[in-house]
Amino acid sequence: MFQAHHGLVFRTAYRITGNAADAEDVLQTVFLRMLRRDQAARVLERQESYFRRAAINVSLDVVRSAKDAHNVPLDEVPPGALPTEKQKPESRELRECLRGALARLNPREAEIFAMRFFEDLSNQEIAKILGISQIHVAVILHRTRTRLQKELRSYLGERS
Repeated sequence: MFQAHHGLVFRTAYRITGNAADAEDVLQTVFLRMLRRDQAARVLERQESYFRRAAINVSLDVVRSAKDAHNVPLDEVPPGALPTEKQKPESRELRECLRGALARLNPREAEIFAMRFFEDLSNQEIAKILGISQIHVAVILHRTRTRLQKELRSYLGERS
């Protein structure tokens, strides 16, 4: 199962966390949890769905815990870790703001948003994976986008 799905888990985690080291941690956590809970038998039927959902949920946990982490003094930042000219600090800050707002959503909203906009799944695919109606998916996405837009507007308003 690891061979077949480690790429999916890593890509999903990287899209949400924006950090390769965090994505590796998510990858390890997902497979270790599966082994510890002896979920391998249950996972066999819907492997891709299980691993995608697990990666999203663990990634959101990582994002939530990262906002509580302490800042590192500038003189302790390793060389090359600062943004380059290609990566504008504003865009990095905006992505961090989005990740923080996503972390404040309830788990179901965050999961559906991540599946739609990070994993590029259709509403129909999300509904099938989660066992809910497409209409329910659409309603949750609409509410979530509205909430995130408000939070990002307030962020952008502060920066002006």
